[in-house]
Amino acid sequence: MINDYLKYILLFLFSVLVQVLIFDNIYLIGYVNTFIYLLFILMLPIEMNKYLVLFLGFILGFSVDLFNSTPGLNASATVLVCYLRPFVLNVFSPRDGYESNKTPSVKSYGLYWFIRYSLVIILIHHTFLFFLEVFSFTHFFYTVIKIILSSVSTLIFVFLGHLLFSGK
Repeated sequence: MINDYLKYILLFLFSVLVQVLIFDNIYLIGYVNTFIYLLFILMLPIEMNKYLVLFLGFILGFSVDLFNSTPGLNASATVLVCYLRPFVLNVFSPRDGYESNKTPSVKSYGLYWFIRYSLVIILIHHTFLFFLEVFSFTHFFYTVIKIILSSVSTLIFVFLGHLLFSGK
C-alpha cells in the first residue's frame, strides 16, 4: 500500500520534472510539443475516486503551468482529461470488465488496448490545449497538424515512460 503511494509520488515528480526541464525546452519545427506529464494520469488506478483524480489532475496541470507561465492552460486541459477518463475507460472496457485494483497497463490489458486508451486521452488533451492556446480557428490546419504530430510524439514517450515505470 505504502509502496503504491511512493510509486505515484515518484511518477508525479518524474512527470512534472521531465516535462518542465526537458520536453518544454524542445521545439521541433514549431509543430511538435511532447507532454510526458500525461503519463501520470494514464497510469492512475482504474477504480480511483473520480474526485481525487480530478484534484490530482488539477495539481499536475497547475504545477506545469507554474513553470511555464501559462495561466491555467495545462490545468484546464488536464482536468478535462481527468473528467473524461472514466468515459474513455468505459468505452475500452474488456468484455468481462476491469479487475479490481488494476492499473491501466500493457501488462494488464495488452498493447493494443493501452495504445488506444492512451491515444484517445492524448488527443482530447492536445485538441483542447492547442485550440485554447490559439483561441481562434484562423490557423485551423496549422493547429490540427500540431495536434497530430504532438500526439504521436507524446504517445511514443508516454509508452516508453510506461515501460520504465511498469517494470516490464
